[in-house]
Amino acid sequence: MRAPDVDPEEFRPLPPAGRRVTRERPVRLRDVTSRGRVRLDALADYLQDVATDDVDDAGLVGAWVLRRLVLALGDPPQYGDAVALTTFCSGSGGRFAERRTTLSVGGRVAVEAVALWVYVDDAGRPAPLKDWFFARYGEAAGGRRVKSRLRLPPPVADAAVRPWPLRVTDVDVLDHINNAASWAAVEDELGRRHADRRLARAEMEYRKPVDLDEAIELRTRAGPDGFSCWLTHEGEVRTAARVWFA
Repeated sequence: MRAPDVDPEEFRPLPPAGRRVTRERPVRLRDVTSRGRVRLDALADYLQDVATDDVDDAGLVGAWVLRRLVLALGDPPQYGDAVALTTFCSGSGGRFAERRTTLSVGGRVAVEAVALWVYVDDAGRPAPLKDWFFARYGEAAGGRRVKSRLRLPPPVADAAVRPWPLRVTDVDVLDHINNAASWAAVEDELGRRHADRRLARAEMEYRKPVDLDEAIELRTRAGPDGFSCWLTHEGEVRTAARVWFA
């Protein structure tokens, strides 16, 4: 499957007005592969951090749970690069919002990201977005409505299967495996079998939380232009991912 083109309807450009936040950070040794490319789990950390900074600076309360993350990887950052991340709200639904982030290195666009975050209450249940949200993010979103429909396929019958061990350090304050930790499984597959391939796009969907005490399996299926992988528990998909090569 050829990597899909960058769709301007999905990767919305920076709006002319409205809230935006920019943060800068270096790519450190702990963030990269042995070849110096920033890892996908490190990118997920970067995106989570700038999103948290935005929400904290806006004075919002409550928690957000990631539903989907899509990365367009033009020329990913390398070890030692200084990365600027600019993020804004690009749309919303009843209980979720879309966040666009552009990662730049030296003025060139290195990675484009679009994420869907679900707003949850104290019990962890999806909660409606109200005036407090639109007062801060409505202008940037411009009234654009987005959907939360999942689109990655289920595991195929002939997928390779191996255990995927979980670590205490993967657990976050919501008491389940952090979204960035799930990308480590994708990076493991890349490093073991596709280390020489350049990346064009990567996508992950979070179906259900992954808990530390669960026996998780990593299922993978490779093709000429990329691969799919799934983290499953007793046959139930918890996360689904797809990687396309350049």
